[in-house]
Amino acid sequence: MDTKEILKKVRKIEIKTKRLSNHIFSGEYHSSFKGRGMTFSEVRQYQFGDDIRNIDWNVTARYNEPYIKVFEEERELTMMLLVDISASECFGTNEQFKRDTITEIAATLAFSATQNNDKVGLLLFTDKIELFIPPKKGKSHVLRIIRELIEFQPTSKKTNLEQAFKYISSVMKKKAIVFVLSDFVDANYDNSLKIMGRKHDVTGIRVYDKYETELPKLGMINILDAETGKISLVNTNSKKVRTKYKTNYLKTSNYYKTSFKKSGSGAINTMVGKDYVKELMAYFKGRG
Repeated sequence: MDTKEILKKVRKIEIKTKRLSNHIFSGEYHSSFKGRGMTFSEVRQYQFGDDIRNIDWNVTARYNEPYIKVFEEERELTMMLLVDISASECFGTNEQFKRDTITEIAATLAFSATQNNDKVGLLLFTDKIELFIPPKKGKSHVLRIIRELIEFQPTSKKTNLEQAFKYISSVMKKKAIVFVLSDFVDANYDNSLKIMGRKHDVTGIRVYDKYETELPKLGMINILDAETGKISLVNTNSKKVRTKYKTNYLKTSNYYKTSFKKSGSGAINTMVGKDYVKELMAYFKGRG
């Protein structure tokens, strides 16, 4: 993909996702994720019902009538986007690959954070750390993140969520809002997720394709494992084969659901080709 084509794609995603973040998500995002605490704003005259613990006794003595301190939420937050770019994300039987859907969701979240004057950072990972962009503010920074999501080519095809979780736990010293975008076709990440969840506000966004849930009847077909490169001849007409396929899918999806629940983290599921806006809105409203 040449530079002109990349910029065109960045612009297309910016227009779509910025509209969503401006009109839909920014308000929900603001109410869903709290700031780090309260900071002093001003003093004003005491009104009936005000908390007497907030009375400013120095100002009260000066004016011979009660005044209280007014505090407001310290809003500035840091968002980290942990994005799985392993080979399994380049799969899709609908209009998009999983990676395209993940890019759109990540861009929408990034613009929502920017609307609230929060910092945004990006971690691209496979079974190793492929790229880390430290959190910063501003539109140009978000556009750089979108560009990397579109054009970055990983050096590995495999997945290791545990590695990504450990990395964020070590480099992010202050509490952050962490969104993990992946198909979560992996295992043994529950302990590292639990550790990351103790320090950060974590949400998993699992993006999957409809044909990953059930194998259609297509006769004898070759199936490629994108992460290992192994090709297997599979009889999709066999009930035993289809049952095993579905069992493996359920094992992976249930492990994701259970791991995030036990760690106290949020979990969202969205299918390629479906309206991810509904899932995100429902999640944000549930937190608000």
